[in-house]
Amino acid sequence: MRLQLLVLPVLAACCMQAHGQAAPAPSVTLCFERQEVPPWRTLDGGGLNFELLAEVAKRTGVTFDFQSMPWKRCLEQLKSNQVGGAFAVSFNRERMDLGAYPGGANANPAKRMHVDRYVLVRRRGSRLEWDGKRFTHLDGKIGVQLGYSVGDFLRAQHVPVDEGSQRSDELAQKLIAGRLAGAALGGGDAKRLMRGPLAARLEVLPVPLIEKPYYLVLSHAFVTNQPQLAARLWDAVEQVRTSPAYRKREQSLLGAASGGAY
Repeated sequence: MRLQLLVLPVLAACCMQAHGQAAPAPSVTLCFERQEVPPWRTLDGGGLNFELLAEVAKRTGVTFDFQSMPWKRCLEQLKSNQVGGAFAVSFNRERMDLGAYPGGANANPAKRMHVDRYVLVRRRGSRLEWDGKRFTHLDGKIGVQLGYSVGDFLRAQHVPVDEGSQRSDELAQKLIAGRLAGAALGGGDAKRLMRGPLAARLEVLPVPLIEKPYYLVLSHAFVTNQPQLAARLWDAVEQVRTSPAYRKREQSLLGAASGGAY
């Protein structure tokens, strides 16, 4: 699926080519995960990520060409410079070879798109616990979606990890079937599951596993070839995210998505 957001440069009328036509807006292809992650994004181009990027496009005069795909493929295309960038990507140093973060090796959280958390989901009645520092009563693997950075966090805790699923509902089904001891899910995915038909058989533990900022990551080729445009895009992300209008919109949608609980 491809989504396209077209925004003409503010000064397009003044930027005429020799033959008298307006210079085309710079085009940037961005991939994102083919999955609904409310309130951040939907497959039809809704959600806060797309609203933020729409305003970034207006401010920088670019054309964004959005392509949805499985997350692992998106990261592979970012690494091979087949796309200009990817969103929303959390930071860890192992991902530095995939693309460029704002701030480089020390990603600048001021230029993030948003902050989200991972939570631990267990079968209802399970004794599995997480107190923010360690797991107890862990009697199997923790499932994570393929390519998700929370897998690295769990491995650092010496926890056995199952990365055999691409979708959160697949993890939930494996958890209910007893094939997993728990599942590490993004906050939006957990909220969605707990409003669905599987909710009666699942529990979300109250202490988050980890909370992380998520970024617009640009390909190394893009940053090398267009460093000024890359800097403008990242600056615009910060400007839009901290603007009163966007902050009000974010607070509204986050409140609607949370409903006060999972």
